[in-house]
This record gives sequence, structure tokens and C-alpha cells, in this order.
Amino acid sequence: MSDSRQQALAAFAFTPGASPLHRAHPAVAAAPLVALGVVALAAGSPLVIASAGVSAWVLGWACGAKPAMSQALRFSIPLAILMIVVNGLISHAGATVLFRAPEIPVIGGTITLESLAAGGVIALRVISVALLFAVWSACVDPDRVLAALRPVARHSALTATLVSRLVPVAAADFSRLKEGVDLRGPAAAPVGKAELARRVVAGSLDRSVEVAATLELRGHSLRPSRRNSTGEALRNVAGDGLWPLVSGCAVAVAVGFLLGAGFARFESYPEVAMEVSWQALLLTAAIPLLTLLSLVPWGLGARRWNR
Repeated sequence: MSDSRQQALAAFAFTPGASPLHRAHPAVAAAPLVALGVVALAAGSPLVIASAGVSAWVLGWACGAKPAMSQALRFSIPLAILMIVVNGLISHAGATVLFRAPEIPVIGGTITLESLAAGGVIALRVISVALLFAVWSACVDPDRVLAALRPVARHSALTATLVSRLVPVAAADFSRLKEGVDLRGPAAAPVGKAELARRVVAGSLDRSVEVAATLELRGHSLRPSRRNSTGEALRNVAGDGLWPLVSGCAVAVAVGFLLGAGFARFESYPEVAMEVSWQALLLTAAIPLLTLLSLVPWGLGARRWNR
């Protein structure tokens, strides 16, 4: 694995900070991100989906997750372009024909404006969801997630947390092994990627045994006191502030009203049709503003958070 790819993976790792998402309880920090995720996946209008993506970028930028979001865009934009192309080639519905070529088996030869528009909506969903996951990965401490989920799903929470921590370690092992192979010189026997992967897997299995033994010695195999741990989690929620939760609820209410009232209708087939009213524009612009409610108790200045 190259250094650039290793740095890309490291950008998604949690970085300690003092922003509202860093300080909030994981259940509270998840509220605005989950609300925006529902918007990106459930809304049909590209205007609303783009608003969710912009909201995720603004929230992540204010909380110091810009490197993670930049890497998320590097990964998601090529995938989004591929989805537009594939949907244009596979789906032939629509009344506006842009290109007509000889029929090709499975793919066909007709490309319509409507199929490209439908692919563009899917692409916007991918980019918005990728940004939300990047903000979550960079701003929410996986150890606090484990502590919050332990009373409910102890083994699943521990597994997810270990995976998020050990994947970058395995990537670093691969990079070190590749560097060692390159330093042996041209006269040495070549080592393929399969052999390097086998050694990384073997090392990961050895590390997993050591981690399991360490966790057992620290008492993770014992059943925790549900009453005490649940009470502590509730105290943490109340002590860390509820403004991200308020923000998530406000976004959910605004989007629910926007979709329920039919202000943001979008149709890809048989012809592209999007209704843009002043109510739709107002509520769409309100989504980023409501997301910024998460930052109210601390303001928008990173200096204040880092004091």
C-alpha cells in the first residue's frame, strides 16, 4: 500500500478535538448526521439532497473534519460519475433521446436525458452519504460509542470498535512489508501481492489473539451492571449538551414538512420535471441553518473550542 493511500485511510481516523460533535455523547452527536442521512436517502429532489450534502460539509468543516471529507470526495466522486454513466447505458426509459447508437446486447444503444438525470440523483446520494460517514468517523470517538452501546449490544459494539481501530494498523503493516520488499534490491526473489497479503493476514490473526487475551484480562468477558452503565450513559447525555439532538430533530421536522406538503417534487420519468417553489427554496436553505444549531452552545470559532 502506497504512502498516499495510507494517508488517505488515516484521514478517516478519529482525531480528538473540542467541537460539539467531539464533546457530545455519541447518541446526541448522531442525531444531526442521521437526520441528514435520511434526507439524502429518502428525498427525491436533487435540490434537497444537495442541501443535505452541503449541510454535512459545513458541519464537518466547523468541527475540523475537512481532511476526512476531502478524502471522502476523492473516493465518492469517481463512483458517482460511474453511476451516472452506468445508469445512462442501462436504463433506456425517458422521452428525450440524447444519443442513439446500434443496439448492443444487455447495454443497448439509446441514452436519454431522463436516465442521466436519475443517475445524477443517485450520485448526489452517494456523495452526501460519504460526507456524513466521513464526519462521523473523524468527529465521534469510537471508544465512547463502545461505552454507550455496551449495555445494549456489548459484543457487537466491541467488534465494530476493534475493526475501526485495527484496519489502519493492518494498512500500516502492509506498507512496512512492501517497503521492506522494495529495499531488498533487484537481485532478491520477487514477492507478489498475494504473498504480502498472506503475511498481513497472518500477522493480523496473531494480533487478534493478543487483543482477545488482553480484553479478557481487563474483564470484557464479564457481564456489566446494566443499571449502573445505563444510568452513567444517561448522565453523559445530559452532561454533554443536547443541542446536536435539537438540531437533528429540527432538520427532521423541516424535511418532513417539506416532503409531506409536496413542495419539492421531482420526476425523472417519463420526462424530467422538478417543482421549485419559494416554499421549497426556503425550507431547503433552512436545512444547513438548522444543522448549525449543533454549534450554538460553542459558537463557530474553533479557537474557543480549543481553549
